Amino acid sequence: MRLLLTSTTESGADWAVDMTGNKLLEMKNITKRFYSVTALDNVSIELYEGEILALVGENGAGKSTLMKILSGSYPHSSYDGEIYVNGEKQNFNHTYDAEKAGIEMIYQEISLMGDLTVTENILMGRLPQRKVKGLVNWKKAKEMANEALEIIRLNIDPNETVRRLSTSQMQLLSIAKAVYRNPKLLVLDEPTSALTENETQELMRILAALKAKGIGCIYISHKLDEVFTSTDRIVVLRDGKTVNTYSKEAIVPGKIIEDMVGRKVEAMYPKANVSPGKEVLRVENFIVPSKIPGKNVVNNISFSVREGEIVGLGGLVGAGRSELVNAVFGSIPKSSGSIYINGEKAVIEKPIDAIKYKMALLTEDRRVSGYVGTMTIRENISLASFDKISENGLLNRKSEKSQTEDQFNALNVRAPGIETNIMNLSGGNQQKVVLAKWLMNGAKLLFLDEPTRGIDIGAKVEIYSLMADLINNGAAIVLISSELPEFLALCDRFVMMYEGKPRGEFARNEFNESTFVKAATNID
Repeated sequence: MRLLLTSTTESGADWAVDMTGNKLLEMKNITKRFYSVTALDNVSIELYEGEILALVGENGAGKSTLMKILSGSYPHSSYDGEIYVNGEKQNFNHTYDAEKAGIEMIYQEISLMGDLTVTENILMGRLPQRKVKGLVNWKKAKEMANEALEIIRLNIDPNETVRRLSTSQMQLLSIAKAVYRNPKLLVLDEPTSALTENETQELMRILAALKAKGIGCIYISHKLDEVFTSTDRIVVLRDGKTVNTYSKEAIVPGKIIEDMVGRKVEAMYPKANVSPGKEVLRVENFIVPSKIPGKNVVNNISFSVREGEIVGLGGLVGAGRSELVNAVFGSIPKSSGSIYINGEKAVIEKPIDAIKYKMALLTEDRRVSGYVGTMTIRENISLASFDKISENGLLNRKSEKSQTEDQFNALNVRAPGIETNIMNLSGGNQQKVVLAKWLMNGAKLLFLDEPTRGIDIGAKVEIYSLMADLINNGAAIVLISSELPEFLALCDRFVMMYEGKPRGEFARNEFNESTFVKAATNID
């Protein structure tokens, strides 16, 4: 059955909820242990029809564990406590049980079948059948898929293979798939981490329409500005316990952040006040070809960065920012352009050339190109420094252990030790390990592409402080960030891009949200 979504607001202007209405969900006294570790300690939450409830906390606070219990990923025999949906006690043994109860999950890690079509993904397990048993009615299936895509205004071919979609299209497809099933309760885990600003606004329209239909939502996000403006209540978890619950009217951002991290955060964006020194990098007339023959993804971009300076590369998704820094670093080919390091022309054709110049690239997706998932923390930190920890072509294990432990401690990586597999770490600690890899090599020129994407508020502040320390010690940073408050607060200069073309350079004192929007959208 098609779910029609309509709303009188663009992004959900009225988020009020009747707390005297029907209680849709109640999770009572949930306790979950993994051997000797208590992941959840007597946690209780409740959700009302037509309410958007935010669940916030640092990585490791217990949010994902609680939602895995709700989704049936952890069977009811594996935890203590009770779950009620519309007043009826539920014992979920499998995700199918939760789905039958009207619970749909949208995960941060996209869980689509890449080699199947858009239609097959949307209707997985529910493909319409012909009268002849076992045959799929593909005409009807395509109509149903188009209805689902229309809900979120996603203009893609239902016959397209999912693997060929962009990350943001995959995320929107996941949302369409969940919403089309007409759930009673929708759980969204970091739903906007891969979305553009316009796509985020479209999601807010959908949530407003779901509210109007009485559907309850649990919203998990590290983007606190979204949480503060788009939810009715906020539940804060820390170390597996419920710390506090706030109504929309009682939101005090500083207090919520303090509840999340367990301490006062004196400065959200610690800014190093350093007078820039000599020019470290100059990029001239860079052109980077697109995968589409005859087109360029970067067209004639030039910029520079000095010691003690953070230069922001700004623009919308698709502006060519990531392609530009990857081409400078030698990860992807360029058509033309020159690079000057400390005033001298440099030849960088591949990453190993960039590493010799003490350059570092923190890539947009750490899972794909930031670390090796099968390796330990020690092995990942030492990846770019074999010349420092080897003698006559042989690895010096003692030196490797000593130097990686120094970085492990300096960046305050939270893990049992350097022999821990990196996949066992939270996103913030994985990002610290990736940074440690470059710092161990003595990097003084860093390209940071979305360095705080998908990590909690405490880890963000630690990374901001690390950036300030690097700048104070004479490093130079080129920053790409889709979080505008972060971008505006941290950068000393801004180089704006639009569809691969230059849109101007701005000093810190002449740049604001309005300037950003005009430059990023090519509006004069």
